[in-house]
Amino acid sequence: MRTDTFEQKLEESKEILNRLMNPSITLEESLKLYEDGLNRIKSAQKMIEEAKVKIKTIERRR
Repeated sequence: MRTDTFEQKLEESKEILNRLMNPSITLEESLKLYEDGLNRIKSAQKMIEEAKVKIKTIERRR
């Protein structure tokens, strides 16, 4: 299983957004890209939440 970094997820989301802005894209392809982009953003948000929890844990140890 491939594990992307937060930065990779953001970069891929930007690429998907650029592809979605192409006026010649089909509806079917745009829906697929939209779903893929949304999944990447949700995954990136989860990574942020996990980082926040880790930071709080580290701060409590101090």
